[in-house]
Amino acid sequence: MIEAPVLVRVENGVGRITLNRPGALHALTHRMCLIITAALRDFANDPAIGCVLIDHAGERGFCAGGDIRMLAESGAGDGEAAKGFFFDEYRLNHLMFVFPKPMVAVVDGVVMGGGVGVSDPAKYRIATEHTTYAMPETGIGLFPDVGGGWFLPRLPGQTGVWLGLTGARLKSADTVGLGVHTHFISSTSLDAFKADLLSGESPQAALARHAEPAGPSPLIDRREAIDRLFAFNAVEDIVAALQAEGGDWAQAQLAALKIKSPQALKVTLRLLRQGAKAASFAENMALEYALAGRVVRTHDFQEGVRAAIIDKDHAPRWSPADLAGVTPQALDALFAPLPADQAWTPLA
Repeated sequence: MIEAPVLVRVENGVGRITLNRPGALHALTHRMCLIITAALRDFANDPAIGCVLIDHAGERGFCAGGDIRMLAESGAGDGEAAKGFFFDEYRLNHLMFVFPKPMVAVVDGVVMGGGVGVSDPAKYRIATEHTTYAMPETGIGLFPDVGGGWFLPRLPGQTGVWLGLTGARLKSADTVGLGVHTHFISSTSLDAFKADLLSGESPQAALARHAEPAGPSPLIDRREAIDRLFAFNAVEDIVAALQAEGGDWAQAQLAALKIKSPQALKVTLRLLRQGAKAASFAENMALEYALAGRVVRTHDFQEGVRAAIIDKDHAPRWSPADLAGVTPQALDALFAPLPADQAWTPLA
């Protein structure tokens, strides 16, 4: 018997959603997005439900992203399946963002890409010592979507730009320090925390009992450099600033940027600067939807997925091969608004 990829149930007034694809690190499929959306709509309309808990089965991590292989296969054709996935995934992200009841997301382990999209909108976001957080999309020719255009530029200083461009991985001390996650709970205390929550205790009371200090943030010593070196509006200027900075840390950032898709880097920086000015989360998601439907059909996304998950040679051949080759005109085409009858809209 094949288990459902998402487990949905109600326990003592708590709507519980458990990601249940441990063999795939709970990577989100279109079906999973639809299941979660339907569950949340039911929970929102049920007066007996006071809050929602989102967690995962198994011990390998919360969610490693989305169904990248499907997106690449669709993008190699007419792209319609990819656009359908993005449309419904982004509706789920937005539903979570505006959800009328407290939502608790427990991210015990890897949380990347699509996993960020189904945890960052929650009111209470709980990290553990196992948490590893990243938005690594520039490494496969994509960009930090699922609300990345909204959340990343609203992190302190330029840390969101740094994360989005380099794909840097953070542990819980840093994610809590930056406000990505609201609380830290040791993995050994998670079962007790969930038991209290599922017994009908409020999230605030359960957190007051079980949350602990996340510890000092190693990133704090890099904040001045990040804010200064990643403050530019052109990727070329960021690269030049890092080159002029010198030192091991700056060289490590340059090395990280060097292996990313030049197109994806420029798309990401422009998205984050525009997202910072968005008047609403929905406005940002409409921008991301128009962008995503085009980017999955580009050479760099196809090549990035080939190198990362199909051939696994980890040697993508980007085109254009350098930042200078990514023209303003090419970016304008990717960012152009969609006609009204094709544009993304939130759920009514």
